[in-house]
Amino acid sequence: MSRNLEGKTALVTGASRGIGAAIAKRLAADGAKVAITYSRGADAAAAVIKAIEGAGGTALAIQADATDPKAVQAAVEKTVAAFGKLDVLVNNAGTAIPKKFEETTLEELDQVINLNVRGVFVMTQAALKHMNNGGRIISIGSCVGERMMTPGLVPYSATKSAIRMFTQGLSREVGDRAITVNNVQPGPIDTHLNPASGDWATPQKAVTALNRYGKVGEVAALVAFIASPEASYITGANLTVDGGTNA
Repeated sequence: MSRNLEGKTALVTGASRGIGAAIAKRLAADGAKVAITYSRGADAAAAVIKAIEGAGGTALAIQADATDPKAVQAAVEKTVAAFGKLDVLVNNAGTAIPKKFEETTLEELDQVINLNVRGVFVMTQAALKHMNNGGRIISIGSCVGERMMTPGLVPYSATKSAIRMFTQGLSREVGDRAITVNNVQPGPIDTHLNPASGDWATPQKAVTALNRYGKVGEVAALVAFIASPEASYITGANLTVDGGTNA
């Protein structure tokens, strides 16, 4: 691993497992001090911290529901208090509730919108108050935010499309501070939410060019690159890591 992020501090939301946990571990391996948030699963969050510290890194877990503005603001303040500053925000917390749109309840719609859109807005606003010049805002969108081929993900895909435009718009507003804003759009990635052995896996795998699911580390590698000094001229970009799903 490079040490491209030596001296940097990062906050990764929803990082107790899956893609978020992989991102937290990779940023730490690249030299960053990393804070993670989680809403449930304190044991899983503690395991991520233990793995980072075991590899010689510095990490902190903060319990914070991404849909609760006060908890989100407190998480940013705790990160800055612990590490002295904030250089990188990764908006990873998100959810999908796969089912037909007509059968989706209002509560389910609210949950997806509040976490995937409102949560990203609130967290980014809180982080920008503390972010240094040259900082990085990276959101984890989805390839279905750009091209939709998976039935049952109508509200989810709409929220991820919103993140695309949020990324493009915000990049224009913070560019004078040399802060970059980018959106990483994974395709089918093997996680507990979307296992490569699950019922939904066959059609998703079939539309990839590589005929396989991705690994969490493959998403984390792209996030680590965008967070690094080498990516300082990439902003307002929507970058797919989807095995060719949208090709």
